[in-house]
Amino acid sequence: MKFIIIGKNIDVTPGLRQSVESKLGKLERYFTPDTEIHVTLSVQREHQKIEVTIPVKGGLIRSEQESTDMYVSIDLVEEVIERQLRKYKNKLIARHQDGGNFKQEFFENQDVVEDDGEIRIVRTKKFGIKPMFPEDACVQMELLGHDFFVFCNAQTDEVNVVYRRKDGSFGLIEPEFS
Repeated sequence: MKFIIIGKNIDVTPGLRQSVESKLGKLERYFTPDTEIHVTLSVQREHQKIEVTIPVKGGLIRSEQESTDMYVSIDLVEEVIERQLRKYKNKLIARHQDGGNFKQEFFENQDVVEDDGEIRIVRTKKFGIKPMFPEDACVQMELLGHDFFVFCNAQTDEVNVVYRRKDGSFGLIEPEFS
């Protein structure tokens, strides 16, 4: 595997590089030697963040984790990537697709998998939607303590969604019919 490690607001020390390569190197058993793993380490105030992106055939395996300690973030991201790989493996096997950058042993290894990759809806909620402006929907979302809120836009009379972005600002999703 080829590691491409960059730092934003942080120097990638030999210790950090070694930690990333040893932790994520455990994934080597899944990939061919020419697979690239893109790693970005960044620091903002007390937040130590790692972003890992692995291009695979038909998509990306990606995770970003943050904590107060970069080494903890590295541990967390490795666990998440490994879990995503198991799900991706099941998806490929179910669809009988070519694995692209994966070694054949990845498919032959019959690990016990906690998640069968099947999507299950476990709860359905119904609620009345009253027309409101996006700003009012953001206030309602804040009052409920949710990360998103579905509402009927009073201006367009369409169903919209407001959501909280990672930077703390708000986003609005409007339908576009093609």
